[in-house]
Amino acid sequence: MKISARNAMKGTVKSVVSGMVTAAVVIEVAPGLEVAAVITKSSAENLGLKVGDEAYAVVKASDVMVAVD
Repeated sequence: MKISARNAMKGTVKSVVSGMVTAAVVIEVAPGLEVAAVITKSSAENLGLKVGDEAYAVVKASDVMVAVD
């Protein structure tokens, strides 16, 4: 994966809670340190996010994006 954002933190998906339109994703990037993001439900499905997966919390300005390899 290549991305222009400088703040990409690799971690483990702790939870994915899907609503009708969005999904709340929590990634543990260090012991006891979690990053939460709200992404579209379709993005969570396209990424195949599930608890225990490795994923990246990508921070650009005030937005948090989620990426996987």
